[in-house]
Amino acid sequence: MKKKLTMRETIVVASTLFGMFFGAGNLIFPVHLGQLAGSNSWPAIAGFIITAVGLPVLAVAALGNTHCNDLLTLSSKVTGWYGVVFTSILYLTIGPFFAIPRCATVSFTTGVAPMMSESAFRIGQLIFTFIFFAFVLFFSLRPSGITTWIGRIINPIFLAFLAILIIVAMLHPGAHISEIEPTEAYRSGALFNGLIEGYGTMDAIAGLAFGIVIISAVRDLGITRDDDVAKETVRAGVLTAILMGVIYILTIIMGAQSRGLFELSDNGGIALTQISGHYLGSFGGGILAVTITFACLKTAIGLVTSCSEMFEKMFAGSLSYRGWAIAFTLFSFAVSNVGLTAIIEYAVPVLMLLYPLVTVLILMALSERAFAKSGHVYRWVTLGAFIPAMFDFCKTLPAGIQEALHIGALTELGQKIFPFFDLGLGWVIPSLIGLAIGLVMMRMDKAKTA
Repeated sequence: MKKKLTMRETIVVASTLFGMFFGAGNLIFPVHLGQLAGSNSWPAIAGFIITAVGLPVLAVAALGNTHCNDLLTLSSKVTGWYGVVFTSILYLTIGPFFAIPRCATVSFTTGVAPMMSESAFRIGQLIFTFIFFAFVLFFSLRPSGITTWIGRIINPIFLAFLAILIIVAMLHPGAHISEIEPTEAYRSGALFNGLIEGYGTMDAIAGLAFGIVIISAVRDLGITRDDDVAKETVRAGVLTAILMGVIYILTIIMGAQSRGLFELSDNGGIALTQISGHYLGSFGGGILAVTITFACLKTAIGLVTSCSEMFEKMFAGSLSYRGWAIAFTLFSFAVSNVGLTAIIEYAVPVLMLLYPLVTVLILMALSERAFAKSGHVYRWVTLGAFIPAMFDFCKTLPAGIQEALHIGALTELGQKIFPFFDLGLGWVIPSLIGLAIGLVMMRMDKAKTA
């Protein structure tokens, strides 16, 4: 029985994992984080890497450890109905609600918007996103080799130009990061703000949704035992994490140094465009924009395909794969036209709700043998995370919505009753309380059985 992958096999799996996780969206958040954190970039980097690198790798390992076929099977360990609701929300988040529209808006913001006048911006965005999603729908409905071709050719080109941009920026910095004044939020608590900013990559969510692809790849290479699968997945994940971590560190520093050249941008897409235009000129910036567009197109096709397949499976008899693909594409097209900044603004509350639930699910899946895979533990820990996560959701809603719903008092209540609430970690203590309750109920069940 094969227990270990060869180094070449490990590199192949790591390359696949990197390709799944890293896209253009993984650049806009670290670049913007650097602009925000300035001289406090290093603690912000530490926080960002925990949620943008560590959690995604653990998510994939969690699926391997539990031998689950997909996220629906894993999340149903809490309860069946929770599995359906959680899986639906999670796929909608990395699908038509946020991630798929973001693919189009990042492409437009970095590639087309700089060449347009302000008066033509809206119509230009509408035309670009229409063409973008026409291609997405065409290839989603007609499986072909384009995604493989783009993955093998466009991604390496994208990374090559990124490497050139980073090297040039490091050799000719706009300012040293120690000279850049951090924004108010990052003057203290940069580590925890970095944690929250890492949510924006959505990679931990993607790891749970698509990690089965990596697990299947490891099993296809001859690893069969669950422990060995999890071990080899983590081994490949470490290689991926190192590469992602290096890129994140360099792009955050690049973003911080850019404050010596530019004012704080509204989002990382604008910052990336400004930086590439400054260092590479219009030609180099244009090539970077084209590669980002193709990388985003590949990602959007993959997300539409994955979401459509999962919803067809969960809601058999409602819509065909084709119907789901058309619905998700049209919805994504509509959302993409609200703009990148708005998409990010509305994504934050949903991610603040989901990430505590994702985190505890990953940790329980990795350690479930310690509590005999008890449903009591799964349910109580999830409940413990969910309650404060709802308060976090309300706290991070756009100001206009908070005022309209009069939920300011709710945020104040959360600050009073949940330790570490201001740090975005109000779910930690309630989850531990839920763990204690779940373990007690598990032992009570064992006592009754005995």
